[in-house]
Amino acid sequence: MVETASVTIGGRRDRKFADRGFNCIKLADDWQGADFLAYHMNDTTTLKVQLKSRLTINQKYCGKGIWMAFPHEEYWYLIEHDRLVDKVGKHTKWLNSDSWRNKEGYHSTSINLKLLTSLAEDKLGPVYGLLAV
Repeated sequence: MVETASVTIGGRRDRKFADRGFNCIKLADDWQGADFLAYHMNDTTTLKVQLKSRLTINQKYCGKGIWMAFPHEEYWYLIEHDRLVDKVGKHTKWLNSDSWRNKEGYHSTSINLKLLTSLAEDKLGPVYGLLAV
């Protein structure tokens, strides 16, 4: 494994965001829905990543190949947005909420055990330092 990437969140540096051989390039503004690009050091894979302070889904990211990065408790998670929506639909009632149906998004710091268990394969590594949410 290659330790890479420091991502600034609210003026602080939280280290070891991507420990899977990816380098990260922070973008000056959202580009195609991404806050930063994560490109793999050994191949041509480039992920468009939206950085959030909590698990977030939004209809504006559907079908765009956006990856969501968010902390929960002591760990970072990185998952393709549409896969996250599928997991949310399977393990919660969030897609039936007024927020999702009318405001086109949903976010939460509370993740139920079934959803959290399904996200285990998307866990990157520990969050270092305090993260304001």
